Formats: sequence, structure tokens, C-alpha cells
Amino acid sequence: MKKIIVALCLLMFAGNSIRAQEMNEATRKLIKQNEQFEEQVIEVADNVHVAVGYSVSNVSMIIGDDGVVIVDTGMMGEAANRILKEFRKITDKPVKAIIYTHSHGDHTGGAPAFLGDERPQIWAHANFGSEARPWKAGGLTYQNVRGARQAGFKLPPDQRINNGVAPVRYPKRAGEVFSSREGTNPTHFLKNERQTINIAGLELELVMSPGETNDGLYVWYPASKVLFAGDDFYRSFPNLYAIRGTPQRSVRLWSESLGRMAGNDAVALVGGHTNPILGAGEVKQVLTDYRDAVQLIHDKTVEGINKGLTPDELVEYVQLPERLANSEYLQPFYGHPDWGVRQTFSNYLGWFDGNASNLFPLPPKEEAERVAKLAGGTEKLLQSARDALAEDDNQWAAQLADHLLAINADDNDAKQIKADALTKLAGNMVNATARNYYLTVARELREQVSKAEGVVEAGPR
Repeated sequence: MKKIIVALCLLMFAGNSIRAQEMNEATRKLIKQNEQFEEQVIEVADNVHVAVGYSVSNVSMIIGDDGVVIVDTGMMGEAANRILKEFRKITDKPVKAIIYTHSHGDHTGGAPAFLGDERPQIWAHANFGSEARPWKAGGLTYQNVRGARQAGFKLPPDQRINNGVAPVRYPKRAGEVFSSREGTNPTHFLKNERQTINIAGLELELVMSPGETNDGLYVWYPASKVLFAGDDFYRSFPNLYAIRGTPQRSVRLWSESLGRMAGNDAVALVGGHTNPILGAGEVKQVLTDYRDAVQLIHDKTVEGINKGLTPDELVEYVQLPERLANSEYLQPFYGHPDWGVRQTFSNYLGWFDGNASNLFPLPPKEEAERVAKLAGGTEKLLQSARDALAEDDNQWAAQLADHLLAINADDNDAKQIKADALTKLAGNMVNATARNYYLTVARELREQVSKAEGVVEAGPR
């Protein structure tokens, strides 16, 4: 009964933009994924508790003899304080250590809540912060714009279902997702492939596990056979490439990290997001399937590369077998196999796809002018875009609109067509980050049209 009520509430909350379109399979699947974010503290083993749904990432507590160890801290202070309050209902022992599975701010931002009077040890990979380092050194800031689109931060609540592996949250300040704060930087580092640490009477193994980040580690608690995987695992196809833009993620190394995890005889698997997996057989199967899927993306892409295939051809060539494609743990709520294929190609061969015509392609405007000429002029190209939109050929409509905008960046008709096409694409998209990105860009285009036409719109709710 509880699940039925929750599902009905989620359907009501989904809002105007979702109600306005047919409740298709993609939308239903994404709404059902919200079950992964119900607020609860789950005891996965004796003295091991995981807070799910309070923050965008999981926060875990391992209770030792004279203190506790916290694995990841969530993103925002308010949520972290609520989690700490729940943990204090279980034990009042002080926090002796915090372990960051990686440097993303949605796993580190809540650390101040757990510091207390007695400063704990803070453990992390020796390469902590490696993802953001090139951005800072190069003066790059545009990834913040793309990151906000991916996360849906500019969208009103009625257009956001979830973020695939996380509930809907709005950071209180720009850049908070990947922020760091004084007093929460690591004090102790994992410098070798594996290290055993003893804290509060607990023996824990920290193991390097490059995957979503190069500074990833997983935590193995052998006494209770609990594995804390960080963001190398969650209930979704893994985000082998983030559409916000990111330094290279090695698909091969991610697969190898999962293989090491699967080698443990864990009875509980705590991912960086979504509900833990319980039961030795289930954990083994899930990690093995997860590893197999990532490894297949790598190996099959390399096979296709060696046949001379380009990235666009590879995304058709590389397909997961049915048993993996249908796995409930590998649905593309957050990452997508196509992006992993493109990431693998880029990792090995860079930007050039191997097609000689693409060594020095025409600039977008020149190409678009030639396409318009083929169509019989810009008016006929515009009509073709309208026809494609009317026929629900939405990807083609968006691409035709791009040609029109390359010719004239102020073409409001093209902007409206593209906005409508992206909105329709979003409605059929189970991948939350792609959905958010589509809807955000559509919103930006409509705002540009409204501004040009002198229409005042209400701001985001």
C-alpha cells in the first residue's frame, strides 16, 4: 500500500510538463526510479547504517568501539545535519574518521556536519581533486553551465523527475556541487593500491578504484563483509562520460575496478547513490554484470575501432547483449552506453574520427548555407524543420533548426522549433541527465524568443 501511495504522489508531483504529454514507458520508468530515493536509514549489517534519500548521495556510518567512521558526507549542510540527527538516534559515539570515496562535492560537501569538537581523520585518495585540477589550471568555467543543464538546476520542480541516481535538489549557491570548504580537506591519503587502516577498533581496507574519477577508492569492511563502492556503482548504467564535460574517464580501468570489487565475498554493496544491494549472491551477480557491461563497451568499441569505424558508426555497432541491456541495475537512468562508446574512442584516438572529410570540415554557417541551397532556400529549410516537428521526427527537426541558427543566430522561428523538438525528445528520454539537458536548453531558447519579442516571463519556481 505504501508503494502505491508513493507512486501516486510521484505521478502528481511530476507536474504540468509531464501531465501534458502521454505517460510513456520512459517517463514511467524514471518516475519509478524515485523509489530509490525514499528517505531511510538502512542497517546493511551489524553496526553499519546507510542514509539514503536525505542527500543526493548516500552517507554511511560504521560503528566502532569508541567512535564511528563516516563514508562520504552528502552534498549540502542541511541534509548532512538531518542525517547526523538520524545517526545520533543510533549512537552518540564521536566521529573518529571520514572517508571520501572520491572528490565530487555531492560526496564531500556535507563534511562540516560531522567534524565535531574532536577533529576526525579525513581519508582520501592521494590524487584527490584530480578531476577539477585541469579546469582550474586552464581557467575553464563553462563546465558549470553544462553541469547546471545536466542536473536541471535551472528547471522548475514540475519539470524535474530526478537526476537518475539522485533525488531532485537545488544547491543554494552556484558551484556548490563541486565545492570544497575549509577544515574538510583530507588529512590522510591512500598512496598505494591497497591499505589497511584501524580506527575506533575497526579494520578497514581502502582500495584504489579509478572509474567515475581517477581519485576513486572503495572501502572494504571485512568483519561484516560490506563493500562501499562510491560512484563506481549505483543502480543505473554507469556514467562513463558526463555530458557536463569531464577530463578523460578510463572505461578500461573502471571495468578493472569493478572486477576487483566482485572478487570480494561481500554480503552488502553500498553504492554512491540509490539503495544498497543485500545478499552475497545478489551482490556477486550485480557486480559481475556491471563489470561485464563496462568491459563489453570497452572491448567491442576497440574491436570496431580496429575495423575503421567512426564514433557515429560505433554507437550502432556496440550493443549490450539482452541479459545486460534488460538488467534492472543497468538501465540508462544516469549514464548511457552510447556515451561510453564515444568516451572510449576519444580516450584512445582523440577528436579525429578517421574520416578524411573531417580533417578540415566546413564551418557550421558555410555548411548550413549549402544545406539551405539544396533545400531550395532558407524558407524551404524552415518548412522542412516544421514538417519534421509535426511528424515527430524530432531529432531531425532539431538538427535542421541548428542549420537555420548557424545561418542566422537570431532566427526565432528556428529557436522555437528547436525548443519544441528538444522538449519532445525529453519526453521520451529515460536518461535523466539528457532529459534535463534537453529541457534546460529548450527553456533557454524560449526565454531568448520571449526577450526578443518583448514578452515578460515568470522566473523559475
